[in-house]
Amino acid sequence: MLTSARNTLYGTIDSVVNGVVQAEVVLSVGSERIVATLTNESVKNLELTVGSSAYALIKSSSVILAKNKPMRISARNVLSAKVIEVIKGAVNAEIKMSLGNAVLTSIITNESCTELMMKKDDEVYAIFKASSVIIGML
Repeated sequence: MLTSARNTLYGTIDSVVNGVVQAEVVLSVGSERIVATLTNESVKNLELTVGSSAYALIKSSSVILAKNKPMRISARNVLSAKVIEVIKGAVNAEIKMSLGNAVLTSIITNESCTELMMKKDDEVYAIFKASSVIIGML
């Protein structure tokens, strides 16, 4: 399967908690946990069960970066990562980070990149909402 999402993170389903309409799905990717919200129908159609192998798709433009850990934030996913590459373009910058054995990419404006003084080897926090995560089965 080919997608336009820059981030495909492979892992194992840790938990599935069904609500009235939506479910919360937690995927373990190495030592990190990624939280996704899906409709109950999607959980049923994908036959998501604890222990199943799955992957998370996250658009790079949905990944917000911070140098300091946010105190309180509504986004469910706040992952510690290390910058491995900064590529500046005409308007935006591509920030590639190591997340355990995986690579996570974020696209931010050049202005934000400059303000954050983003450079290789920086420790950062990658932030994205659970609703920005698409879960797929292997």
